[in-house]
Amino acid sequence: MRKDHAPKISRKKEDIDFEIAFYENILKDTPQFIEALSAIGDLYTRAGLWQKGLEVDIRLSHLRPEDAIVFYNLACSYALLNQTRAALGALTKAIDFGYDDFEHLKGDTDLDNLLKDEHFQQYIKQLEKKKKPTKHH
Repeated sequence: MRKDHAPKISRKKEDIDFEIAFYENILKDTPQFIEALSAIGDLYTRAGLWQKGLEVDIRLSHLRPEDAIVFYNLACSYALLNQTRAALGALTKAIDFGYDDFEHLKGDTDLDNLLKDEHFQQYIKQLEKKKKPTKHH
C-alpha cells in the first residue's frame, strides 16, 4: 500500500469516485497542487487505476525530485504495473533520499513482485544492517 501520512479510512467505491472527481476538478485549475496530486494518486491506486496513479506519481517526482515518499509511491505504482526494473530504480532513489521504513516496505503488497526477488531481499537486508546502530563493547 502506498505510503502516506493520512489516517487509513475504509472507503466505499462511490466515496472514492466522488473524491477522485473532486481532486480532478481542483487539479484543472491548479495542476501543480502537490497535496491534491498526492491524494489523487492514492485514490487512483485504491480504485485499481494503476496507470493513472503512475502518471500522477511521475508528475510528483518532477515536482518533488528529492522526496523519499514520492519515490516510494512511484516504486509502488511501477511495481503494480509489473515494471520491476523501473520500480527498483524508484525505490533505490527513495532509499537514497532517506526512506528507511523497511518494516512497512517488507509488508507492502504493492511491492510483492519485488519482494519475491532474492537479489532485492539481500539488498534490503544490507540496508537494514547499515541502519541499525552497532553496539560497542
